[in-house]
Amino acid sequence: MKVFISPDKCVLYNHNFMTEKAKKPASPQSGSSSSNPMSGYDQGNFFCEMFGRNGLSHTRKVRNQLARMGAATLRRRAKDAERELFNLGITFTVYTDRDAIDRILPFDVIPRILSPKDWNHINTGIQQRVAALNLFLKDIYNDGKVFRDGIIPEELVKDNKHYRPEMEGFVPPQGTYVHICGTDLVRDEKGQFLVLEDNARIPSGVSYVIENRHLMMRAFSDLAEGIQLADVDDYGRQLMKALTAVAPKGVSDPNVAILSPGVFNSAYFEHVFLAREMGGPLVEGQDLVVERDRVYMRTTRGLEEVHVIYRRVDDEFLDPRVFRKDSMLGVPGLFEAYRKGNVTLANAVGTGVADDKAVYAYLPRIIKYFLDEDPILSNVPTNICCEPEGLAKTLDNLDKLVTKPVGESGGYGVVVGPRASKRELSQLRAKLKADPNNFISQPMVNLSVSPTLIGSKVEPRHVDLRPFALTGNSTWVLPGGLTRVAMQRGSLIVNSSQGGGSKDTWVVG
Repeated sequence: MKVFISPDKCVLYNHNFMTEKAKKPASPQSGSSSSNPMSGYDQGNFFCEMFGRNGLSHTRKVRNQLARMGAATLRRRAKDAERELFNLGITFTVYTDRDAIDRILPFDVIPRILSPKDWNHINTGIQQRVAALNLFLKDIYNDGKVFRDGIIPEELVKDNKHYRPEMEGFVPPQGTYVHICGTDLVRDEKGQFLVLEDNARIPSGVSYVIENRHLMMRAFSDLAEGIQLADVDDYGRQLMKALTAVAPKGVSDPNVAILSPGVFNSAYFEHVFLAREMGGPLVEGQDLVVERDRVYMRTTRGLEEVHVIYRRVDDEFLDPRVFRKDSMLGVPGLFEAYRKGNVTLANAVGTGVADDKAVYAYLPRIIKYFLDEDPILSNVPTNICCEPEGLAKTLDNLDKLVTKPVGESGGYGVVVGPRASKRELSQLRAKLKADPNNFISQPMVNLSVSPTLIGSKVEPRHVDLRPFALTGNSTWVLPGGLTRVAMQRGSLIVNSSQGGGSKDTWVVG
């Protein structure tokens, strides 16, 4: 099934959005509660995104606006916003829940606010990290200097399930392997940003960033009055710009398509959203055909060549001639067309090895090796369990550490030592001894909290941040990113599949 989204529809959408944005929300009804929603808010011993440790000047205007709005009005308008999410069909899929496959991502209406100083630090740090990841991928699939110089063990990379030997000896256009990157950041009790992991395969969530902003500006535009707010609506244009820059050599006006696994994929809403924002076609494997090592899209006018594919399909399903023979999602012959330079795939095949949790631990060394720079954004200290010292530290401190399987995502398999039962720790110990290569461990970071509307009260909830970077021949980072919220009291798991929600992220000037 292919979906064509015309640029005209994008223009119409943006026009309607601007019309909505200009409307002022209704004033609180007389007699409604005027109490400050923040009354009684207790951040505990955590760094708070709204209050910091001793107050944050860049959040003062929003705090004042919330106080003027009052608790009753905030709750009423939050319910209106939740209904709008449902009506818009902004959902994600939970495969493990037979009774509720499509869900609305819980949305909190109190924004997370970043200062210009914070954003400059994040922006430059992300650009540095993406540059190092691309140089690392180019090297491991070609010269392998990083192995010979002892920066990272060769077996750690080449034995990784995401390493693709089929990519050896091949360099994609501009040397860009990671075109779209989502880097997960947390903030510790000191207010320092730390990298939790890189998502260099098929990062998702950017649609929520933009839709959250649209929703906030319709329902809560008065919160932003008098605030210079960085825009997020340029993402579609910047994505098309980045993908156009990596088109095959000699193609001046490339045809760019988004390849989706289909409507049953958990991120299908986002695939449709991105097609709309880019003004390009959304296709599935059955809509594409390879002839003479070139990729064509079936249309009502006949075959039309495709030059760049933003693929939301995992490596192993891309081409049944090369990877999984039983794949019905990919396109036979696609990888050969890619190797011959007739089509560009974004992200490149084999990028998953760069966002592996064990490889992550070596990123500070990789940055220093390839860029001769110290990391701008620090990693969370990590024990690599495939190394004897790392395994010993982990086994000796299971009840104090957070232990993660290196090949999982979405928060699955994570064991938070201080909150685990004796039985859980015993089972984990057995798994570690049986397969240490599959695990890393990290100290428990006291994640920052952000005021969150829970029922009728505002309470602290732990948050992380996923900025999105786009790379063609240069790197651009979407201002802000996806703030994910652990909606359960005390929980550190922010993933949507584990019950997490999201907030609008404001970068203020």
